[in-house]
Formats: sequence, structure tokens, C-alpha cells
Amino acid sequence: MNPDDGLVPRIPVGDWAETGIDWLKANLAWLFDAFRWLMEFLVGNFTEALLFLPALLLIPLFALLAWVARSWRMGIGTLVMMLVVLAMDQWTPMLQTMALVIVATLFAVLIAVPLGILAAMSSTVSAIVKPIMDFMQTMPAFVYLIPAVTFFSIGLVPGMFSTIIFALPPGVRMTELGIRQVDSETVEAGESFGATRGQILRGIQLPLAIPTIMAGVNQVIMLALSMAVIAGMAGTEGSGKLVVQAIATLDLPLGVEAGLGVVILAVFLDRVTAALGNPGDYKTSLVAVLKRRRTATTS
Repeated sequence: MNPDDGLVPRIPVGDWAETGIDWLKANLAWLFDAFRWLMEFLVGNFTEALLFLPALLLIPLFALLAWVARSWRMGIGTLVMMLVVLAMDQWTPMLQTMALVIVATLFAVLIAVPLGILAAMSSTVSAIVKPIMDFMQTMPAFVYLIPAVTFFSIGLVPGMFSTIIFALPPGVRMTELGIRQVDSETVEAGESFGATRGQILRGIQLPLAIPTIMAGVNQVIMLALSMAVIAGMAGTEGSGKLVVQAIATLDLPLGVEAGLGVVILAVFLDRVTAALGNPGDYKTSLVAVLKRRRTATTS
């Protein structure tokens, strides 16, 4: 027994958290039911839409997207990587994980960008939001599964819930950073022409902050992917569930193949979203090539 135990009274933080979660579950059941229905509807239908298209048709579309956004080299790389996923028989789990990550990223961005804008506009909001984001980002990812499973039981929805919460902080931080980094003289020039605060935000600050905001979206996607694997412990379908299954059964081949599927998906989403944030940096993208040809034709 620790001799200091009697000197410092125990604070039952865990019991208080359990009481709060029980209260939320009892009084906001309608909200959790609505969230469950929405997530199952969106992810389920998106997954079915992805799986509806034959793999040999969808893979060239992914390659074309990579070429349009980044370069022909990335397009070829995407084609090869996706064919490897198909050859490993990991195509369906990868698309299930892709649907989860994209929907979770969409919801995280819809929350993060307005919150980041408010934090950039108000020092008071920023002071409140920062410690909350610190808490969310440093809390071990596995902990989010506990209230998620309590609210939604086993399956897709607890994975979505925990993924959105875990992936949210970088979007808020990078949005706030991007808007705060906009040159104050540019903002003052807009004010001198009589632009309102909303017009300055839409016409000056947001366009100039887009590269930083997209970097935040990129980080949101990466965190969502890392959490999607952990969410496999809650029964969420996809590559994450196969990784958990491989760990439980010490199935090395399954673990390697499912892990490679996640890595390939991460590389594809990372490179494409990074290119969307800074399109001018990629001179061999299809968009850049067509733009140069159009300029040469008109000149």
C-alpha cells in the first residue's frame, strides 16, 4: 500500500464520467438514434455505390483522379497499387474503409472549418477551443471506443463516432492558423474599400487560407484512417476488422495483406488531397497540362 494514499483523497473522475455518459444515454437517446441512422444510411449507401462498379472500371477511375489532381506518374502508381489490392483479395475491405474514412472526414471538416473560423475571429473562442482540442488529440484513441460502444453498441456507428472525434482537432487548428496567417495589410485593403467582415472572410481570408486548410483536411484523413483500423475492434467492417482478426488469430498473411490495403489507401488519399491544396505545384497534372495548352492556343 502506498503511504501517501491516506494523505490525498481519491477523486472519482471515472465514476463522474460514467454518470455523465449514463445521463446522456438516458436523455439524448433520440439524438444517438438519429446519428446511428444517418451514419448507417450514408456509409452503407456509399459503400454499396463503390462496390456496385466493377473493380476493373473503378481502378482506372481512381488512376484518372490521381492524374487529374497530381501527375501521370501518380496515375500509373495508383493503377498498380489498386491492382495489387485487388490481387490480394482486399478490394472489398479497402472500399469499406474508404467509405468510412471519407464520410467521417466530411463530417469532421463540416464541424472543424466553422469552428476554426470562429476561433480565428475571436480570441475568446480560441482560448476555449484550444484546450478542448488538446484534450481530444492527446486522449488515447482506444478510449474513444468505450463511450462509443456504450452509446451505439457494436458495429459501424461506434467506429464512425470515435473516428470523427479523434480526427477533428487538426482541421480546427489548421483552419484557425490559415486564417490568422493571412496578411493583415491585405485585410486592411479590403476594409478600406468598404468590404464587410463576411465579404473579407469569403473573398480574401478563406481563398488565401485554402492551402493551409487543405493541409488540415489531409491530416484529418490520415487520423481517420488510423482510427478506422482501431475501430475494427468495435466491429466496424473493413480492413481494420481484418487487422484485428489477424492479431487475434496470429494470422500473419492476413495481417500483412490487410495492412498493405490500408497503406495503399492512405497513400492514394494523402497524395490526392495534398495536390488539391496546392494545385499550382504539380505541373504534370492533367488540369495543369490542359490549362497550358488552352493558354498556348489563345495566345
